[in-house]
Amino acid sequence: MAVERVVDAFLDHLTVERGASVHTVAGYRRDLSRYAAFLAGRGITELSDAGRADVAAFAEHLRSGEGEHAALAASSVARALSAVKSLHRFAVDDGAVVDNAAAGVSPPQAGRRLPKALSLAQVQALLDSPDTTTPAGLRDAALLELLYGTGARISELTDLDVDDVSGLSADPEAGLRLFGKGRKERVVPVGSYARAAVDAWLVRGRPALLERAKASTPALFVNTRGARLSRQSAWALLREHAERAGITAEIGPHTLRHSFATHLLDGGADVRVVQELLGHASVATTQIYTLVTVEHLREVFLSSHPRAR
Repeated sequence: MAVERVVDAFLDHLTVERGASVHTVAGYRRDLSRYAAFLAGRGITELSDAGRADVAAFAEHLRSGEGEHAALAASSVARALSAVKSLHRFAVDDGAVVDNAAAGVSPPQAGRRLPKALSLAQVQALLDSPDTTTPAGLRDAALLELLYGTGARISELTDLDVDDVSGLSADPEAGLRLFGKGRKERVVPVGSYARAAVDAWLVRGRPALLERAKASTPALFVNTRGARLSRQSAWALLREHAERAGITAEIGPHTLRHSFATHLLDGGADVRVVQELLGHASVATTQIYTLVTVEHLREVFLSSHPRAR
């Protein structure tokens, strides 16, 4: 069967039988169209004529950037190869081909990327950035203090309602209940700075924004229209305040989460405690932060010790 026909049948299978989203199907279509074009360039028009060497060559083609396409990162190559593997499994199951040519082809190993953490001075500048004389500034201050003070993901905080933080001011020992990936629940302690910032937002900031917008919502963090603050808007606020604070380092949605973990480990916290605070299912995920702190120690040593070089 022609490669294009198998691809079309597979995409229909994804849409109809597996209920894949429009974005998911579009991603598969993009990767598989590239695969079909690559095979055609090798004179292969029937999927049954594609062998393991062809699939492996396609992965190498993506990684090296041969031809008109720029080289892809290892993670992007792995995603495209996963689509190709799914196509070949489908073709076998559907009887279009006999052998799975993609079986046993491994994606390239992605290099380990260490998370980027801000310095303590950069974090302080970031937390001092919001103008707390305005309702929006009080909101931003509370959001930033919670991000750094709890290590929460941005989405975990934008999902909070006012009732979720009602006990923070009344009980200094009270923790904040967060729901992470897969709705996994954890309770994290909240320090005095974050509690004070949340109180100020609830008392002076949030009511003013909602009154101005003539809106009502249970959401803890709201925008100027009185609706729940979205994850994308919260990320935009983080970048805006980083720019105001003069931070030139690359800022991402997890920057303060990374900084929270790194600074805890720098301060002597046990890696398993940090694992629980971050809500990682495996300590192996958390241990990447120990590599960051070791690298930091090495940099300090090289720059400070008279006989380090």
